[in-house]
Amino acid sequence: MQTVGQLAEKGSCLFFEYDLGFLHKPLWLSPFKLPPEPGLHEHTDHAFGPIFGLFDDSLPDGWGLLLMDRFFRKKGIDPARISVLDRLAFLGNDTMGALTYQPAAPIIKNDVPFDLQGLAEESRQVLIGKTNTVLPRLMRAGGSPAGARPKVLVGVHGDILISGETDLPSGFEHWIVKFAAVNDFKDSGPLEYAYSLMAREAGIRMPKTRLFETVDGQSFFGVKRFDRKNNHRFHVHTFGNLIHANFRIPCSDYEDLFKIINVLTRNNQDLLAGFRMMLFNILAHNRDDHVKNFSFIMNDDGEWNLAPAYDLTYAPGPGGEHSMTVLGEGRYPGQEEVLQVGVRAGLTRKDVTQVLDEVCAAVSRWNFHAAQADLLPRTRSFIASAIKDNLNRM
Repeated sequence: MQTVGQLAEKGSCLFFEYDLGFLHKPLWLSPFKLPPEPGLHEHTDHAFGPIFGLFDDSLPDGWGLLLMDRFFRKKGIDPARISVLDRLAFLGNDTMGALTYQPAAPIIKNDVPFDLQGLAEESRQVLIGKTNTVLPRLMRAGGSPAGARPKVLVGVHGDILISGETDLPSGFEHWIVKFAAVNDFKDSGPLEYAYSLMAREAGIRMPKTRLFETVDGQSFFGVKRFDRKNNHRFHVHTFGNLIHANFRIPCSDYEDLFKIINVLTRNNQDLLAGFRMMLFNILAHNRDDHVKNFSFIMNDDGEWNLAPAYDLTYAPGPGGEHSMTVLGEGRYPGQEEVLQVGVRAGLTRKDVTQVLDEVCAAVSRWNFHAAQADLLPRTRSFIASAIKDNLNRM
């Protein structure tokens, strides 16, 4: 473990200073907003958020934040009085990515095997306010994941699941398992699984995915974490936090993403992968394509690559539009915008049309993928209609 630096706050001001030992051979963990330079770095971009994007990626969104706040209230602590550094200390080692925080504030451990059916029911109890008996289990299983949907971090070995934030026993892999939110499709797990199958056929870089089934017939979507290999941790930085773009405010364009890929990875294969992800989101009607749903991952040599895709599912988007526009078009991006943004990013017209044909071919087989995932007929038909309209514009 290597010390990166120290965070401190004074009043409403937050500071970070890189450790001198780290600066001898630094990694560019956040090259655009927090370059590895000596001296105090003061966070002044308050329009973005309360802390540098590098560390904001360690904090939960949505579900994890809900669990954290309710856990604090259960302990008699007003969440409004908890600083952002307190929250990082609360997470300690139980973070996504490679960064951890010391000194950590301990919470109740729970690393015994558990069943998904029970956790799903407990997540529903949390969402309707019944938190007295279920929070310790869910805090250990799902307190750090990002995103709005209920989810848990698990260690998976066949059909055995244990709590999975930190190091796992031999033979277990780090996975995320998701539950349905209040407004989700009834078969949201099989739906996301169908999308993962369709994305993989479209050539999208995807981690392993599967459905976890319970004794009462429920199916929950699971995805292998790409920030872990065995118990080795990899540094991951979301696109939004890399450039300090607030994911809650749709203000970015896919052209911005491609510019960052060209600067950060300088890899044409990453550019093609990002372009392919954009096409998939357009054609498959995944309009929740905000800036934190794209990430970059650093290898042990400090080199960046575009991370595998995640959170791919049907989503109507804010106001019925894509969270990220395509050359300014958010509601009906079509062939003209797609071709233009690809060429402007540096792809050849041949590459653009070839990738477009491949993604169209995979998405046009929606009914096949939906059948593989055993989707409800109503869900399958509803999404088929949206996909048909998107394909017609291409």
